[in-house]
Amino acid sequence: MSVKDSNGTELKNGDSVTVIKDLKVKGASMTIKRGTLYKDIRLTEDEEEVECGKGRNTIVLKTCFLKKA
Repeated sequence: MSVKDSNGTELKNGDSVTVIKDLKVKGASMTIKRGTLYKDIRLTEDEEEVECGKGRNTIVLKTCFLKKA
């Protein structure tokens, strides 16, 4: 399985990514701002999604809104 960011760069477990667009979070009244950096991402079974964050703040983001940092 090959997971790629919005620029076509391959992503791996433990990479750092930056959000390229403001994103509204479903089920919460918060917005992830453009330029937010997430470190130590984890790949999921779906090649279009990655897990970011730790503990209670773990979220799943689509790779089309991320670029490798």
